[in-house]
Amino acid sequence: MFKSILAPVDLAEPAPAQPAIRAAVEFANVAGGRVRLINVQSLLPATFMDYVPADFDEMQKTNAEKALADMLKDVNLPADRLSSVVRIGGVYPEILAEAKDWGADLVVIGSHRPAMSTYLLGSNATTVVRHATCSVLVVRE
Repeated sequence: MFKSILAPVDLAEPAPAQPAIRAAVEFANVAGGRVRLINVQSLLPATFMDYVPADFDEMQKTNAEKALADMLKDVNLPADRLSSVVRIGGVYPEILAEAKDWGADLVVIGSHRPAMSTYLLGSNATTVVRHATCSVLVVRE
């Protein structure tokens, strides 16, 4: 069964992550596994660097870490089986890298119902499903 479950969270739109987190916790409870929430903060384009404080990226990461810690308070698992991480970069490459680095055997990712724009442009969930080396469960709202 799944022992290391990674659950990506978009802090700008956390609603799709809630059903995914609940599913991750259910899997973890069955197998005595652990859950890690991940948030990926995008790099600020260099053209904007003159308009933000020098420590902008670090402030964003700190705020995201606090938001994930607040989310963990509502997760029904023992604290020693819960963790979170914030990575900086592209969403799907960082999710895939964290899954590999942490040794995840399942990624549980929330997703919206497909719309025409996601069929034409693709989505982070689609790319994670295609390229993950572990199992991926997509949970719809």
